[in-house]
Amino acid sequence: MYFEVSGVQISPVLPFLFAFLVSFFTSMGGVSGAFLVLPFQVSVLGFTGPAVSSTNLVYNLVAIPSGVYRYIKEGKMAWPLACVIMVGTPPGVFMGAFIRIKYLPDTKHFKLFVGCVLLYIGLRLLYGLRQRNKITRQASVRDDRYRKRKDKTIESLKPDTGHDATIKTVAFSITDCTYSFYGETFSFNPFGLFMLTLVFGIIGGTYGIGGGSIIAPLLVAFWNLPVHTIAGATLLGTLSTSAFGVVFYMGLAPYFVHTGLAIRPDWLLGTLFGAGGFAGIYCGARLQKYMPAKTIKIILALVITILAAKYILDIF
Repeated sequence: MYFEVSGVQISPVLPFLFAFLVSFFTSMGGVSGAFLVLPFQVSVLGFTGPAVSSTNLVYNLVAIPSGVYRYIKEGKMAWPLACVIMVGTPPGVFMGAFIRIKYLPDTKHFKLFVGCVLLYIGLRLLYGLRQRNKITRQASVRDDRYRKRKDKTIESLKPDTGHDATIKTVAFSITDCTYSFYGETFSFNPFGLFMLTLVFGIIGGTYGIGGGSIIAPLLVAFWNLPVHTIAGATLLGTLSTSAFGVVFYMGLAPYFVHTGLAIRPDWLLGTLFGAGGFAGIYCGARLQKYMPAKTIKIILALVITILAAKYILDIF
């Protein structure tokens, strides 16, 4: 099957299966899998122009809704967290899209950029796993408690125990947000998170991942939020910012027609990847409660770091 915009000719089954496998595991950590779908398009399919970034955002639009629906249905959506991400990342995504088109149209430079972004994400996760301070030990205890309760359904929890499998907002202000989950409370600074999402939204927009892949490790490493409570929020944030990103790329496309530079997304290819991601994210969100948080972090960290090293070394 030939895809006109990207110039790729492959079986339509390949993007579907690849996206399914990737998103199944990454969605458990609140990541859509777009950060791995893009390298696959660049290195395996040979799709390297700015249009690959906008196509990757189309993948998010199609793939993520299933996971968001599943997390909302299970009561595992931290709404204040999701709102801060959705407000902070769009301006950054707009700037990132402009940077991608204007300053990183060259394949070599873009691969180096991708490698550096992935390396940061991977090292940040690995660093978080190696921390030995008190906060990290407390997070480990919380994860252990969650794993011990994983066989309990929401219906089996007694109301008078005070332990709820759903995420509930306890307090929310511009400087502090606290929510509860399984009898534990967790906090983050909304204003601080807003500033970070603005900055990393630029990186996400340039890369074509919406920002969630970068923000999820930050929430775990900086605020020590359990991965089981951030997944829904980061996926929802990625979905909204991807929509803004696609609109922005489409809006800029007519202004670059005379340059011969493909900017608009390959909708058919992006939709095929998205269909696989849709199924994978739903299954991953459905089975997340059976997967230990530490295992999810290790899988994400190793895959990201190895891929980053490959891209950076390929430059030399």
